[in-house]
Amino acid sequence: MIVIAGTIPVKAERWNDAKALAAKMVEETLKEPGCISYQFHTAATAEHTFFLFEEWESEEALAAHFQTEHLQNFLKEAPSLLAGALDAKKYTVEKSEALSV
Repeated sequence: MIVIAGTIPVKAERWNDAKALAAKMVEETLKEPGCISYQFHTAATAEHTFFLFEEWESEEALAAHFQTEHLQNFLKEAPSLLAGALDAKKYTVEKSEALSV
């Protein structure tokens, strides 16, 4: 499994536009083959910042995601919305299991 996690800073005056664009990305991406989860969350410690979390079945599924029309549209819109650079990392996960607390 491939996991992508990171933060996306958004211009305060474009926050509502960014939320709408993120919602559309989630809706479309969850339809993609190989997408396990895909979410933008509001960061608790940073105003106007999204926390991005994605899970993919494989590198191939992630690579296909980068070719989709909705991601290309997102990348065109993003520069006018962002207050800084995306800070994300890709993790390759060998095993996952439920966490017992």
